[in-house]
Amino acid sequence: MRDSLSGASRADLHIHTMASDGTASVSQVLAHAEEVGLDIIAITDHDRIDAAQAAQQMAVANGLHVQVIVGEEISTLQGHLLGLFLHERVRPLHSLRRTIAEIHEQGGIAIPAHPLFPHPLCAQEGAIRAAANDRDPACRPDGLETYNPTIFGTSPRRRVGRLAADLGLATLGSSDAHVLSAIGRVWTTFPGSSPEALRDAILARTVSVGAGSDHTLTESPGIFGRQMLRNLIGLGQDLAGVTRPIWTFGGERRGRDLGYPGSRRRPARYTPDEER
Repeated sequence: MRDSLSGASRADLHIHTMASDGTASVSQVLAHAEEVGLDIIAITDHDRIDAAQAAQQMAVANGLHVQVIVGEEISTLQGHLLGLFLHERVRPLHSLRRTIAEIHEQGGIAIPAHPLFPHPLCAQEGAIRAAANDRDPACRPDGLETYNPTIFGTSPRRRVGRLAADLGLATLGSSDAHVLSAIGRVWTTFPGSSPEALRDAILARTVSVGAGSDHTLTESPGIFGRQMLRNLIGLGQDLAGVTRPIWTFGGERRGRDLGYPGSRRRPARYTPDEER
């Protein structure tokens, strides 16, 4: 919801759907983002962008207020990295430096996700400093996710903020939502209202972290349990789609529901007129 006095808008730039390890479909994510008054969201599924592309098209087709940025949470060799404003999927399991460069080749924005937590999925200070001080500007990150409300983001928050200030990087807050109720729980504010204005604000470091609240100790196990249940349902759909039922006479195989119209087709493809 844009603040009419300050002219600032709200963006949640780290959201997962059923296409990776989220529990909600694209349509549910869009509806909830509208409900909580966000101006921009980024769908950042792990190592894929198909649901994000579908979400962007669905938001436009349905005349929604919320605008969608195509993003991806990319698994690099030094930790997870958010790629925003993408046009093509960035392949995983390359170095942080190379992955940042590939994001920038698309005109995208590169933000290490939940950094400094002592876990292989989180980029550590040495890797971030090396990238930020790289002789090639294309290999440098554009900001840091300084407010992440999950267990990965709570304990190192002050260190991340100091690192961002030391390196002169933009500071962003995002929900890292895997369930609907987490969407918009943390956000980034920026001047203007368009995705282009948001991109410019990140590069100019005129973004700021909005208000937010951390996941409680009782919430986190519940969220993890819902993710596991969603994955079990998806596994069952995959197994059921291994062979074509005889009564379909060679009909199309269908796999797990990835959360957007046409996503159960194999290969999955966005089909706007398909019933869900």
